[in-house]
Amino acid sequence: MEKENTPNKPETRQEGKTYRNERHKHNDHHTDGERKPPYQRWSGKNHHSPNNRNPKDQDTRSENGVRKIENTNEKGNLNLHRELKKSVDANTRIQKHSLNPHHKLNLNSKSKVRITPLGGLGEIGGNMTIIETEKSAIIIDVGMSFPDESMHGVDILVPDFSYLRAIKDKIEAVIITHAHEDHIGAVPYLYKQMQFPIYGTPLPLGMISAKFDEHGLKKYRSLFRMIEKRRPIQIGDFEIEWINITHSIIDASALAIRTEAGVIIHTGDFKIDHTPIDGLPTDLHRLAHYGEEGVMLLLSDSTNSHRSGTTPSEAIIGPNFDNLFKDAQGRVIMSTFSSNIHRVYQAITYGIKYNRKVAVIGRSMEKNLEIARELGYISIPQGVFIEAHEVEKYPDTEVLIVTTGSQGETMSALYRMATDEHRHIKIKPSDLIIISAKAIPGNESSVSAVINFLQKSGAKVAYQDFGEIHVSGHASQEEQKLMLRLIKPKFFLPVHGEYNHIAKHKETAIKCGVLEKNIYLMEDGDQIEVNPNYIRKVRSVKTGKTFIDNQADREIEYNTILDRQNLANDGILTISAKINKRTMDFEGEVRISSFGLTSSKDERFIAKEIAESLKLMLQAFKKDLTSKALEIEARGLLKKLLFKRYKKYPMLCINFFLD
Repeated sequence: MEKENTPNKPETRQEGKTYRNERHKHNDHHTDGERKPPYQRWSGKNHHSPNNRNPKDQDTRSENGVRKIENTNEKGNLNLHRELKKSVDANTRIQKHSLNPHHKLNLNSKSKVRITPLGGLGEIGGNMTIIETEKSAIIIDVGMSFPDESMHGVDILVPDFSYLRAIKDKIEAVIITHAHEDHIGAVPYLYKQMQFPIYGTPLPLGMISAKFDEHGLKKYRSLFRMIEKRRPIQIGDFEIEWINITHSIIDASALAIRTEAGVIIHTGDFKIDHTPIDGLPTDLHRLAHYGEEGVMLLLSDSTNSHRSGTTPSEAIIGPNFDNLFKDAQGRVIMSTFSSNIHRVYQAITYGIKYNRKVAVIGRSMEKNLEIARELGYISIPQGVFIEAHEVEKYPDTEVLIVTTGSQGETMSALYRMATDEHRHIKIKPSDLIIISAKAIPGNESSVSAVINFLQKSGAKVAYQDFGEIHVSGHASQEEQKLMLRLIKPKFFLPVHGEYNHIAKHKETAIKCGVLEKNIYLMEDGDQIEVNPNYIRKVRSVKTGKTFIDNQADREIEYNTILDRQNLANDGILTISAKINKRTMDFEGEVRISSFGLTSSKDERFIAKEIAESLKLMLQAFKKDLTSKALEIEARGLLKKLLFKRYKKYPMLCINFFLD
């Protein structure tokens, strides 16, 4: 009998000692001193048969360690029941022991690891996490996020890099899990300030390379380090292995990070798709391997933690695309995330099936598709592609347009088509527009606006309520449970998502056997220290967002954003006047104007009231007369007056000239 069913001898954990004692007790009735497997298999004739009764009960053990009992009387029945119960207890003990292989962790270790998220918690996107020991640190992903509607003139948000500057000398590398913008979009902005080796699989590095080209950072491509999955490499104090994972982008990875303290698993963004388009499913065997070895800490994607069941496979999109393409009476225009290469590939495949030429429109879509084709992730004949200006040369029934704009971005190709501003493509009533994406939280109104424009043009729009034309790339609850059961971590840090997402993921983890005391719900800036014996928050570090105007490729100061918000919410009031210091009165007209505060009709009445109030202020002014002192006094007076009348605090621009 092979010994693989016998539990490994625990190392130093208390529960390991208890288990050994129970096992020894279980084997006490053996006289040969041999260690026996903690399970039994029964054989023999039916002990209820009167013809088989024997006054002597026989309890024997075969040479391979399998218990064999021959029972032929009432005493034998009792003995059989007792031995069966022992077997149940032994098997239950083995199963429970396998669920928590934490006895394999080195509880005598004094080593510790610190985890610090700088983005990706309390928000969707902007993912960036620091893992560090006393001497080394690695950065996992450097992602961007999207601004909300109050951030006027801001295109993207990137994490605050202040903490990285503080630990710059110990940072060994940037580690990339996959190529979505919320994981690589801020890399160029980091590398304009600091540079480190950057490790990843080919697609993420290819897309980062294109970003470096755009930002004038070509020289830093020498820092690229291409890895092979399932092959651990040493980076500083960390041994890191990339593990294949399925997501809504090609070539995504989970990370197994071995440290002196213990093994850390970071899932990255994931779902468990058993039938992915490229035939490369999540590497469950490798994840299970680490789970059996003993994992100290799991960081796992929480984005879909409220969604029950499982996330559908990307493969279910194909038949629905097929039906839509088959019934289309004119052009088909499909919009999705530019990084969802498999979605684009499926659309093009069905376009080819129905003899359509393909026009790819949108800079990011063109770039990502070109990179995927060059690297061999997908294979599409070059002859099927046409340029945007060639679309009108073909019958509508022979054209497929694949484009950006699924989030309603005002600068995107689809938005410009919808508003009749695109140079080459005008929406027709015969067009079928497929929006194969779900609105990112905060983008709902933008997506709704572009759909309204498209429908006003008479086109048919297929969106998320139109069959299965979009599936998520994130794990639902059953997949999160599977990940937890495979990894069997002692400690758990749910990541990626708002607080309600990680709180829900905590509930799922507790159901899967993780102790509540071993789970911590982080926020950006929290620094968590982990050792095989404990998990705790040790401090908070500076975090936040940097505002980027992509059109001008420049950073916007926070005060500028506040000014824009104040202007949008409360408007502006300007006052310009000349003051005679001798008479303490205004000379000439007091010029008062407002924008966004009140109508032009009412403006003259408020201007008159303001002028009279300022005159009274001047008469009561007894301090040394300076324009600065007058401005401060006038600002306080006007704030009270305007709030009383309008319940607003407009921006005040006051210019007093003393004569």
